[in-house]
Amino acid sequence: MVKNIKVWVLVIVTVVVVVFAKEFFEQKFTCVADVQNYMKGFGIAAPFVLTAFQAFQVVVPVLPGYLGCAAGAVAFGSTTGFLCNYIGISLGSIMAYFLARKYGMEIVLAMFPKKQYDKWSVRIEKSKAYDVFLFVATLLPLFPDDFLCYFSGLIKMNWKKFVWIIILGKPWCILGYSIVFGLIQ
Repeated sequence: MVKNIKVWVLVIVTVVVVVFAKEFFEQKFTCVADVQNYMKGFGIAAPFVLTAFQAFQVVVPVLPGYLGCAAGAVAFGSTTGFLCNYIGISLGSIMAYFLARKYGMEIVLAMFPKKQYDKWSVRIEKSKAYDVFLFVATLLPLFPDDFLCYFSGLIKMNWKKFVWIIILGKPWCILGYSIVFGLIQ
């Protein structure tokens, strides 16, 4: 099972990296207008493409989430970019939680190095209020909250509490990214 997950993750990551590398080397992203034109190429589906990408990048944590936030804000502006990013990242976070609940430690170790798991599990074991810790982590930029979504599923945190933490905690950092990157026009 773990081997199959690792193979699929590797295949998906390879495809995503190849597509982005191809776009980069073709120099489609040399300015803001290039990103906007690229996204316009998806037509009416462009916001859905960004939303799906953001969900995917949480479930298969290859790229930092702020890159998608930047692309969304630059391509669609602060408001639409925020909505696409928030919905996608929140859905991906919830999917990661339920994947960990269903597949357990196998999927977590397929996605993250054991060293990272060991580091965070020791820190979290010392925490008397994991739910508060998770909420604060979702507020902070550049924090490994994708891992914590999986970890929350492992520890069998109540799913309703987890969803509320995501719904209430995720928007603030994403909103900050959207406003800052939305100014780049």
